[in-house]
Amino acid sequence: MKSAERGVTLIELLIAVTLVALLSTGMLMAIRLGLSTMEKTNARLYGNRRVMSVNRIIDSQIAGIVQTKTECIASGNPGGSISFFQGEQQTMRFVSTYSLDDAARGYPKILEFQVIPGEHEGVRLIVNELIYAGPPSTGRLCFGLRPNPLLANQPTPAFLPVETGPRSFVLADRLATCRLWYREALPDPPFERWLPAWGNPLLPSAIRIEMAPLPSDKMRLPLVTVTAPIRITRDPRMNYDATN
Repeated sequence: MKSAERGVTLIELLIAVTLVALLSTGMLMAIRLGLSTMEKTNARLYGNRRVMSVNRIIDSQIAGIVQTKTECIASGNPGGSISFFQGEQQTMRFVSTYSLDDAARGYPKILEFQVIPGEHEGVRLIVNELIYAGPPSTGRLCFGLRPNPLLANQPTPAFLPVETGPRSFVLADRLATCRLWYREALPDPPFERWLPAWGNPLLPSAIRIEMAPLPSDKMRLPLVTVTAPIRITRDPRMNYDATN
């Protein structure tokens, strides 16, 4: 009597292999989709954190502003020292106790803000940090004096252009526009006005960095205008003693 043989046919084996392959492909696709979603979420979260950190950095840098003098040698004012602050619509310079390298724990730095063209479109806002070592260090950035558009009897420094390089830190990128404004406190109503350039020996009462982003992902936080007040009201033209 011939015994019955047990086993699987080639067709059954092919079907089993095909089912396992389909299940594996489905699992891999699900894992890939999950990883892609997680990567996009992390990128969006990182971008939102960067936007918030940019606002915090600018606030801290302006809050740490120091009223300093610079020595710009020019005909008619040899060896004279005047307030160091450059305020223009696309450029700004001042000394601050807050820096990107050391936060509020290091020495004061000269901060140079500049609006430059973006790599592909729009504009970007960059900042340079230079070592501050008293009036001579700020005097290197000034090549003389020029008439003050706001005060006829108070000359204002004529500054060298801001240089960009590998150490320039990009604060904001992919901007449609970026403009700097300076608030002047007035004694009478409306008590303040915003100027596109600053030439007063006193520091402005506030600085506004007006940023408008290019159209982008609506799920990301947009860069917004930053307005930071300045608390310093001392006049650099006056000598203060220990009682003042």
